Amino acid sequence: MLDSAQVRKIAHLARLEITPAEEAQFAPQLSGILDYFEQLGELDTEGVEPMTRAIELSNITRADQRADYPDRQALLDQAPEPEGDFFRVPRILASDEG
Repeated sequence: MLDSAQVRKIAHLARLEITPAEEAQFAPQLSGILDYFEQLGELDTEGVEPMTRAIELSNITRADQRADYPDRQALLDQAPEPEGDFFRVPRILASDEG
């Protein structure tokens, strides 16, 4: 069973602030998780290929095809915030520049 100091260290490494009550709550939960991993370590995995997920997945994609839109102005008129001949979109990356 993990003690409070170990739970605090795990929380610190995970950059989490937890209360003493949460330390007491998480100690048995984290211990249970570690016990489960010990059980998994007892399994014979000889000859089992490593995988990233439990089931095989593959994306069904199509090749991109460029096509001109016949009425550019009608398309721009539907945009929530057109800016000249372009679409204005929300900034998704922070920048140190102005």
